[in-house]
Amino acid sequence: MLISYRFRIYPSKTVQAKLNEQLELCRWLYNRLLSEVNKARKEGRRIRREDTQSLIVRIKREEKPELSKVYSKVLQMVNYQLRSNISSLNELRKKGVKVGWLRYKTSPNSFKTLNFNQSGFKIDFDRKKLSLSKVGDIPIRLHRSIGGKIKGVIIKRTKSGKWYAIVQAEVDKQPLPPTGRAIGIDVGITHFCVDSDGNYFEHPKYLDRTLEKIKKVQKQLSRKQKGSKNREKVRIGLAKLYEKLENQRNDFLHKLSRYYVNNYDIMVVEDLNVKEMAENGSSTTLNRHITDSAWSKFVRLLCEKAERAARTVVKVNPKNTSKRCAMCGYIVNNLKLHDRTFTCPICGWEADRDYNASLNILDVGMGRSRTPVEGEPLPCVISYREVIAGQVLSMKQEVPSVRAE
Repeated sequence: MLISYRFRIYPSKTVQAKLNEQLELCRWLYNRLLSEVNKARKEGRRIRREDTQSLIVRIKREEKPELSKVYSKVLQMVNYQLRSNISSLNELRKKGVKVGWLRYKTSPNSFKTLNFNQSGFKIDFDRKKLSLSKVGDIPIRLHRSIGGKIKGVIIKRTKSGKWYAIVQAEVDKQPLPPTGRAIGIDVGITHFCVDSDGNYFEHPKYLDRTLEKIKKVQKQLSRKQKGSKNREKVRIGLAKLYEKLENQRNDFLHKLSRYYVNNYDIMVVEDLNVKEMAENGSSTTLNRHITDSAWSKFVRLLCEKAERAARTVVKVNPKNTSKRCAMCGYIVNNLKLHDRTFTCPICGWEADRDYNASLNILDVGMGRSRTPVEGEPLPCVISYREVIAGQVLSMKQEVPSVRAE
């Protein structure tokens, strides 16, 4: 399997000029190939990946000889990126999603990566230098060791002007010792997640902490003259704020997903449509919190780490997981979003709403319960529930460290 390592690189001004020039040439090539694809579509012709691939040679020879300044494999990966974007849109159309056609990259900052796949790069671990074909040597901060065989390097420029090298390496799976434990995880707004073991993790809400500062800088940006140096300075400052926000969020999600993968063999989560939830939220604040939570990324990281550790992630239908009683299966239809305590009118089970949901998620994922008709309790209570029948989740308990093994 492939994993990625991200390292900061520090190109000189001369090398930066080369990289920026190559990014602009790749952006031009992307738009040129896209125009050829659009032309073929309008004429009713089918144009394959091999056709646009061979077109690059002719364009470099007849139209844009400057493309020879870019390593050939990087140009090929521009075509790969274009075809991947087209395939993604076609997959969405097959699923019934209304999407338009692929757009051109008109902004100079819209193309941010150079993909050196399989060749054209060399990493000197002793000198801490990254050598790129037709670019030169770049100092690289190797803050961690690279495991496995290196398959490629992607050079990325951020909006704030920082440069990174994303090293892709092929590694073997490293199974962790089995724990014999399974966990149901319910994500939310009040707490980032509550699990079926009674643990909860507070929502960091990094966006709320930075929102006022972001608004202030955005107001400053709107007052600057377009194209001026002062506007560019403020734009970079705003980009740095967003980068810090993303780094904080990623750090939290990586640590939390690592905690669950280290301690459980099976992790059961809801298969949520986060985009639809954010669009249909009842308020702007709620939509912002849903977006800031990055639940989809948390599940993705959980799946990636679980795959390498030979763990299992199970996704279940989220329908009625919050409304169903974890003891008897009765569905409480009048449960509102602001009701934080679940009380069953049939069996008297009372617990934190999210804790109750996590128990249901675990049951469904492990195949221990069925979905009853609304208002119909299950004919029997699951035996292991008797152990926790008198327990109510205490939201003041200590939260286990995300660094715990």
